[in-house]
Amino acid sequence: MQLTSHIGDLHEVEADWLILPIWEDGAPGKAAAELDVKLGGVIARLREAGDIKGKAKELTPLLDPKGIAAGRVMVVGLGKRAGIDRNILHDAAAAAARAITSKARDRLGFALPEDVSNLNWGDVALACGVGLMQGCDGPGLRKSEKDRFPPKEIVLIAPASAPAEEIKQATERAGIEAAAVSLARELVNTPPCDLFPETFAARADKVAQETGLQCTILDLRQLETERMGALLAVARGSARAPRLVVLRHSKGTGKTLGLVGKGVTFDSGGLSLKTNDQMVDMKCDMAGAAAVLGAMQAIARMALPVNVIGVMALVENMPGGKAMKLGDVLHARNGKTIEVLNTDAEGRLILADALAYAIDHKADHLVDLATLTGACIVALGMEVAGLMSNNDEWKGRVETAARTAGERLWPLPMFPLYGEMIKSDVADIKNTGGSRWAGAISAAKFLEEFVAGKPWVHLDIAGPAWAEKENAVRASGGTGAFVRTLVQLARQYA
Repeated sequence: MQLTSHIGDLHEVEADWLILPIWEDGAPGKAAAELDVKLGGVIARLREAGDIKGKAKELTPLLDPKGIAAGRVMVVGLGKRAGIDRNILHDAAAAAARAITSKARDRLGFALPEDVSNLNWGDVALACGVGLMQGCDGPGLRKSEKDRFPPKEIVLIAPASAPAEEIKQATERAGIEAAAVSLARELVNTPPCDLFPETFAARADKVAQETGLQCTILDLRQLETERMGALLAVARGSARAPRLVVLRHSKGTGKTLGLVGKGVTFDSGGLSLKTNDQMVDMKCDMAGAAAVLGAMQAIARMALPVNVIGVMALVENMPGGKAMKLGDVLHARNGKTIEVLNTDAEGRLILADALAYAIDHKADHLVDLATLTGACIVALGMEVAGLMSNNDEWKGRVETAARTAGERLWPLPMFPLYGEMIKSDVADIKNTGGSRWAGAISAAKFLEEFVAGKPWVHLDIAGPAWAEKENAVRASGGTGAFVRTLVQLARQYA
């Protein structure tokens, strides 16, 4: 699937479908109005009749238009102009693409809205391009019959008054970001019989070879040498050996951004065994590592002038005969001892060693991503990630990146009193907060013990990383959450 751009009149664009975004309030843009003239005023008449309202993600197909080169027109609503952002544009484009690609088509055209007051042309093209390509994706990796048919080409169309070079560059970036999100989604959707630490690491190595990233993969013996006692304890119950993948992009002259991802390729809960309902979607417990890999691929393909180290801790958490037990005391890489009171609180254990490794390898600022706690879903729901940090300035920079990228997160407090929850009687700390309360925050306070005071943000993506049901914008399964935020953060860091 190729994403391209075109400057010119909408009625001249040859496509199987031409997607036309319109506002709920106010007159259409000049290009949309000119297209409607060619269509004989059908859109204006349907608006007058109330058949087209322009509400966000509302779809109206025109199957046999006259007077234009495109074979069909899909009108998609953008909602009200006030408050428009990249997320709204992304979702409108994705909704249109999902409706269209249930059948095979060769070429889709998308008319970039020309009157978005608070976004420049590049932002508009980026948001719409990524949304269109995501709308063409589905989770059916193993279906014998396809149910989603990506077109050969998607073309973003802007009027002659638009800056052609800015749109071209944004289109190229959109293709790279969309591919990165798709990689993360594909990994999360891959069944655990096929995706386990070794195969994830092999995929990361392939990405590195294709993009010029430096790749180091630590196997079981090397992890032992590196004193990864917490990570190794989680992996003990599985027949699958753990891996730590380290990717480096070294194109900057200043400080180094560290991205750390939780990669539990399947989480049974260990001896603290999950129920069937809790376990059924636990192939998604490596979404943090998948986001890091997707972001590193995009950062490398964009050749951003920045130094980034991506660390992915990869394990299976299984209840085998060698599995860690309640009451075990683990020795983490940084020397801290950890009392295990729940083997299903394993993500923070592998992240502890991964964060310490990133610090030892000169990361100056850190972001970790993890499907870490159900408590965060209880607090914020399925669409919003929790953000916790030890540094207000760095927290603000990550928030700005997410807002610019069009992804949703919300800060949770990190008062020192929460640190009391993880104190242990027999070790330095314990791996649970000891009660139902503030579970997402106590997990973050645990992780804070392993960042050596460096500016650090923890993103609990347990909700937005996985969609239980499909909707107008996306398929069920992996969402590729926060790949776009990490790419934007790396651009800002550069």
